[in-house]
Amino acid sequence: MRLTSFTDYGLRVLMLLGLRGGELVTIREIARSYALSENHLLKIVQTLAKLGYVEPVRGRSGGIRLAVEPTGIRLGEVVRQLEPDFALVDCMDEQRRADCVIASACRLQRPLARAMEAFLAVLDEYTLATLLHHPQRLKSLLAVGKAPEVRERASAQ
Repeated sequence: MRLTSFTDYGLRVLMLLGLRGGELVTIREIARSYALSENHLLKIVQTLAKLGYVEPVRGRSGGIRLAVEPTGIRLGEVVRQLEPDFALVDCMDEQRRADCVIASACRLQRPLARAMEAFLAVLDEYTLATLLHHPQRLKSLLAVGKAPEVRERASAQ
């Protein structure tokens, strides 16, 4: 199992917003922090907004911030909503099952499905707040709390 970069960065956006504690953050700031394309990031943020995790604020001094307290954001729930496909093998996908010559007799699906359930159950044990418990190192790496020109120099190094 490998999460898509969309889900990975969706979680990272939530982490950065959680570190900022309700302060408005621009797409540009997040893109610089993670060295990502603003266009790619915009799609992620739009999805997070539709799901109710982030609140966009329009206008000249707008940005985004968390719409839910970090304790209310379960990682498993976010992953379930952002990941497009949980079929670990082709036969777990209804449309691709017919391509497997042993599908009617194979017993691999059940253990793989249980493994995926266990994976998500572990993620359900964690909230965004868990990831932000000791934020100093993350804040330092993401240049949170530094002036924009300091952040630009830090990301250039």
